Amino acid sequence: MMQKSSSSGVTTRLSVMMFLQFFVWGAWFVTIGVYLRQGVNFQEGIGTAYSVGPIAAIIAPVFLGFIADRFFPTQVVLGALHLIGGALMLMVPWSIQQELAGHKGLFFWMLLGYMLCYMPTLGLTNTLAMRNIQDSEKQFPVIRVFGTIGWIAAGFLVGTLLKADATALPLQIAAGASFALGIYSFLLPNTPPIGKGQKMSLSQTLGLESLGMLKDFNFLIFALASMLICIPLQAYYAYAATFITDAGFGSAAGTMFWGQISEIFFMLIIPLLFSRLGVKWMLAIGMACWVLRYALFALGAPEGVKWMIFTGILLHGICYDFFFVTGQIYTDKKAPNAIRGQAQGFLVLLTQGVGMYVGAKLNEYFFTQKVGTVTGGSALAVWPSFWWVPASLAGGILIFFFVMFRDRMKPTVDEVIEEAGSTPETIQ
Repeated sequence: MMQKSSSSGVTTRLSVMMFLQFFVWGAWFVTIGVYLRQGVNFQEGIGTAYSVGPIAAIIAPVFLGFIADRFFPTQVVLGALHLIGGALMLMVPWSIQQELAGHKGLFFWMLLGYMLCYMPTLGLTNTLAMRNIQDSEKQFPVIRVFGTIGWIAAGFLVGTLLKADATALPLQIAAGASFALGIYSFLLPNTPPIGKGQKMSLSQTLGLESLGMLKDFNFLIFALASMLICIPLQAYYAYAATFITDAGFGSAAGTMFWGQISEIFFMLIIPLLFSRLGVKWMLAIGMACWVLRYALFALGAPEGVKWMIFTGILLHGICYDFFFVTGQIYTDKKAPNAIRGQAQGFLVLLTQGVGMYVGAKLNEYFFTQKVGTVTGGSALAVWPSFWWVPASLAGGILIFFFVMFRDRMKPTVDEVIEEAGSTPETIQ
């Protein structure tokens, strides 16, 4: 059995790993829509760019369950995936040019290949960290917060220092950081595969044994609302950067990283609020803030009212933490001990997979219909018609959830800290 180390050296190495893991994602994920729309005039590719992640989120658990957990040490798999992913990311700008030249579908397959390499590494980094520390409840949050710092640093570099939102440079920076993490991974603590020699069914790997939890009416409503709310949520991830650029903020990446800064603050106060408000109000407040964010975008768009738009960005801490983190904690508390891990995988399948994929396609349609090819300040007059769509959808789902969900669970502060510290996050 592998010995866990409590040395500060190991914690530092794992923190650097987590910083690079989310630096890679943050370097390109926010700005690719701006690059596709303004840099190369390929705005139809935005929907593609934000639909491949959900596809990969559905497939990734299969990879982790049948390969990574059974044959190779975690750090080796992590390193190999980032090296292959870095090579694929370097090819993404080329695939876009080929797409524009008439080779349809190449951009989709190239970016999908990259995301199939990247998405499993989210689980691998969490696994590697928690298997090499003594006290995951106390140590993991400290390590994980460096991931958010990495995302912020990437946004600051790309948007504020380099002002490269509408160029291919963020993709190249992501590729370089991926190579760096790939090499660095081989220097991380040896973490042998935990499932070597064990048999596991496809239903276990996908977390489908968690379907039995749907017999609980409250969990059924929670699962359904979680999946549905991700449909309007995807509008922010896919199109907020383009909107912010049209609104005259200058750099989407340099503006949107303030949302991650607010996330750190609200993450710290979640234990106190959760124990006082309970799961229903925490989830409801998170959903309501998505409605408020989109409403602020819609109301602020015509005149480019920056304080309204910026407030919508700062709400990210509540939008993300109150909904996603609370949902992960609730799932962990409701799941039987034997399938807690599977239950988290099932939740990811519903939200980051099905919900986000449907959201990518649906919001792509609404964006094409309501905003189209209009760019810059002249687009501000048409942006409200787009933002009111996800605002309305989120509002309807909020009402459905609030009426139907009746669980009043209020865990103690210590329980929330314990669960939040051992529950992985999957999206920024």
